[in-house]
Amino acid sequence: MKIDAVYAYCSAKRGVTEEMPFGDDVLVFKVMGKMFALLNLKRLPLSLNLKCAPEKAIVLREQHASVLPGYHMNKKHWNTILLEGDATPEQIREWIDDSYDLVVRGLKSTARAALAQQ
Repeated sequence: MKIDAVYAYCSAKRGVTEEMPFGDDVLVFKVMGKMFALLNLKRLPLSLNLKCAPEKAIVLREQHASVLPGYHMNKKHWNTILLEGDATPEQIREWIDDSYDLVVRGLKSTARAALAQQ
């Protein structure tokens, strides 16, 4: 999946903001102030960190050579996806959705209600 397609897909989600708190090479996507995706902009190979349910994270790593434990993240809850790897664009979009949904489910009820109003 191309980096511009990842950017467009992540930024189009409801309530998403973008930040670069780790320097100009990592773009962080947040929903209601909570990270759900980190997009590597410069270091090769280009990659995307996504939150994942711990059980599913292990399965995805076993099934895909391009899915690795989260780089500089809690490896139990985050995966790093190499964008030019064996995952299809459809799979990557599904994993972005899963990450976003995990973070939204973890929000306080007031934040979820505010998100629903956006």
